Order: sequence, then C-alpha cells, then structure tokens
Amino acid sequence: MRVCTRRRSQTLRVWLVVVFLSVHLLVVSLVLSIYHTSCELQSYNDAQTSTTAPTEKASTTEKGETTKAVVGIATKEAELNDAAGDLAKLEALFSHPLYNIPTPPVPDGDWLLKLKAKGKEKERNSQQWVSANEEGYDPIQWNTSTNTHPPWLRFHLGISRWQMYQQKDPNLSALAQQLASHRIVSAVQKSGGTQLKLVMSFPNYGQALFKPMKQERDEETNVNLYYFSDFERHNAEIAAFHLDRYQLSPGALGQLTSILGFRRMPPAVGRLINVIKEVKDITTDHKLVTTFFTSPVICSLSLSSVGNACFYGQCSYYCSTEHAICGRPREVEGSLAAMLPDESLAPRRSWRSPWRRSYSRSKLADWEKYSNYCDSVKKIPPYDRGTRLVDLIDMTILDFLMSNMDRHHYETFEKFGNDTFLIHLDNGRAFGRYSKDEPSILAPLVQCCRIRRSTLLRVRLLSLAPYRLSDVMRASLSQDPLAEVAPLLTEPHLSALDRRLETVLQTVHECLQQHQHHSDVIYDDIIDYRED
Repeated sequence: MRVCTRRRSQTLRVWLVVVFLSVHLLVVSLVLSIYHTSCELQSYNDAQTSTTAPTEKASTTEKGETTKAVVGIATKEAELNDAAGDLAKLEALFSHPLYNIPTPPVPDGDWLLKLKAKGKEKERNSQQWVSANEEGYDPIQWNTSTNTHPPWLRFHLGISRWQMYQQKDPNLSALAQQLASHRIVSAVQKSGGTQLKLVMSFPNYGQALFKPMKQERDEETNVNLYYFSDFERHNAEIAAFHLDRYQLSPGALGQLTSILGFRRMPPAVGRLINVIKEVKDITTDHKLVTTFFTSPVICSLSLSSVGNACFYGQCSYYCSTEHAICGRPREVEGSLAAMLPDESLAPRRSWRSPWRRSYSRSKLADWEKYSNYCDSVKKIPPYDRGTRLVDLIDMTILDFLMSNMDRHHYETFEKFGNDTFLIHLDNGRAFGRYSKDEPSILAPLVQCCRIRRSTLLRVRLLSLAPYRLSDVMRASLSQDPLAEVAPLLTEPHLSALDRRLETVLQTVHECLQQHQHHSDVIYDDIIDYRED
C-alpha cells in the first residue's frame, strides 16, 4: 500500500513539473514575441504600407515603384554631385597661393625629439632595438632609419617648435590608418578628467585616447546645462581635428593640409569598437571590468543576442549605470586620438587661460566684468611679447567656430619655453549647439583687437562661395571611417560654421574701425605673401 502511494506521489510531482515548465516556456515566448514585435515595428509598418489598398490595380503599384526608383536614383545622383562639388572646392582651396607659401627648413634645435646618435662600433654590433616581446605586441625591429619607425614614432619625431606636424606630412595618412584599423591589444581607463576615457594600445606600441559616443549627433546641449557639466562628444574631437587640418584624397591615403592653418592638434579619427573583444576581454584594469553589465533590452528571438554590452567606468561626471556606454549590441562609436610623447621624454606645461570662465554658478570672471581687461593681460608674461597673445586668439577663433566654452587651460612643450605653439587638446565639449552662438568665447579678440594676418586671410577665403567653410568641412569629414555610419556633423552644425565665420570677420572689421593703423590690429606673420 505504501509503495503504491509513493508511486502516485512521484507521478504527481512529475506532472506538476511538466505543467510548470510548459507555462514558463509559454510566458517567455510571449515576452520575446512582444519585444521582437517592438524592435521590428518599423519593418512591419513598411510592409503594411506596401500592401495597403489591395483593390488597386497592379499597374498603379508598378507605376508607384517606378516613380520611387527614379526619385531615388535622382536623389543619389544629386548627393554624388554635391559631394564631388565639395571635394572640388577643397582642391581649389589648397591650390590657392595662401596654402602654398614656402616655409623655411626647421632648425635642428626646433625639433621636440631627436634620435640619439650611436657610435659606429656600437651601431655595427646592435643594428636593431630589442623589445620585451610582450604578449600581443609585435617584436621591435626599428633602427635609426626613419623608414623602419612605426607611424606613431614618426609623428612624435615630427613635432617641432611651431606645429604638431609639417604641412603635407605624408606620415599622417599611415597614422590615421593605424588609428582606424590596427588591432587593439590593451585598453585601460585614463586617470584624471571629468568623464570616461580609455587609453588603447596597438601591437607596434602606439597608443591612442578613446572617447566613446555618449549621445546622438543631432542632440543639442540643453540650454539650461552649465558648460562644465556638458557631455563630451566623440564627433566633436574628430570634427575639431578636421577643422585644424584636412585629408585630401579618399581612403585615408592622401596628403594633409590644414583648413585653418594651425596644425596644433594630435590626429583623431573615428572607429567602431567592440566593447567586449576590444575592451573587456583584453583590459588589465580590474576596476573597469567591474563596471560592465548587460542591458535588459531584447531585440531578437535568439537568447544569445539579448541585451547590449555596457560599461561606465569611474570618473567625476557621468560614470554610472544611468550614463553607461553601450554597444549596439556590442559595437560603440568613438574617437581615437594619437597620444603625445610621454611627459618623461617631452614634458608639457599647463597654462591657465586669462579668459578662463569662473566655473561658478554665481560669480563672474574678471574678463566678464571689465571691458579693458586685455590691457592688464598684455603687461604680464608671456603675453607681453612674442606671439603668445595672437596664438591664444587663434585658439579663441577655433573655439568660437566650434562653440567650445570649456577652454580653461592650454598646454605647451616645456623645451621651447614661451616661444612655441599652443596645443589644442580636449575638444570634446565643442559642437554642442548649432541654434545659438556664444559671443563670450570671442572675448579675447573683441577686447584685444589683435589677429594674425595669415588667420584673417584664411577666414576671409573660407567665407567666399568657392571655398565655403561648411562645404570644405563636409567634404573633409566625409573621409573619416565613421562617415559611413552617418555624417560626423549634421547640416545645422555646418551652417553654424558659416554664420560664426561671418561674426569673426565682423568683429575684426569693427576693430579696424576703432584703430587708426591696421598694424595695431593685424599681426603680419606672412610679410612676403601677396594677395591676388
């Protein structure tokens, strides 16, 4: 009797388990179908649109499809013609005499870094440098010949007193190619700063600073948001570099020339990064690993593709699950900027900008209170002599065009003292708004009424229809790898560049009217140049 009771109990348990599993599978199937329907809603709507009005004749449908095809072809041809026209403007711009002014050779003492000369006997016995051959890295086989150096080392050796790289430097194409496509062997979070950044390493020991995508390209900065708490934008880093220079021919293989003529930014390109294979799986940063998670979004019936891979790191702003960096489902956009030489080799000095904002919600900076503030700046080193003041105003014009309000400091290489260029680093808070210009960014130009002649000539040239800034920027940005995903700058941002350029010219015009001699306003740095 007990045996029979035990068998009935076991049979009942088995049936209960079967019923429970059946109900559970049914619920899971319903949930997945709901999410799948949501993710595929657009495709469903498109299909519904194509199958509406079933009573219409087949000929009407065929005519509609033919019309759509013709319109699509015409639109595509118009886009190609516009792109060809923009590229033609770029070629015309850089054929202009202003962009072909001969420059003297760089003196030996004006190079940032130099290879140490080896003795003949020592060089004969040791023709190659030897690496530790760490896992994932290539064996080093460089000698004193520049041809054996990787692109990042040639970039470092090409930095001089007055610019980050030489005009039409052929090496930068190879460097851009490395940033865009070389295998990543290491990724760790960069210390310092307010927002998340990663340092990524390549097999040839080159490194790049990665800034991930945090918002869509067409999203404007909230009007009530303070500049010091704004998002950093990956596309702003890329666009800033293109404004500072230009890559002429397609495929990251052409010669390089600068749109504004500054050449003061490290090269930056866009890239899609797999946050699992190219960050989580290879990082040695244990703190970074702990911030990875899978989002709850479900956009596929396949359980293996449920959720996006996300991480948020550790930093002062926006490092939380609410502001996580998420792939779609694994890849995320970002900018990769070439790292500068290590500070142990090339120390840099950080300078507080005289026109630094107060970074207070209630206090104004001195330059915001006194219209004659520039008079006091001109009396203090290093602004009392040399080109430092006009260098800073160059940076001001660049920031105004990009609407970058966050230029609190700038850096220079210590080796060159006060007579050197300003490094235009950290442009992630640029291009936040296109519907409004920020006139306060131009305060140094307005208050000092001083500008380089070469800068003024290029600004004038870029305001003319054959060389319009928005058109050449559109063409330049189309060469970046991320342009295949979407344009790096939306059309409203490109239009804002033209509008702001006119404001710069109007400001200079007002300065010229205020001063009796043009030489009081224009610093003539290209005396030998003659305008057509």
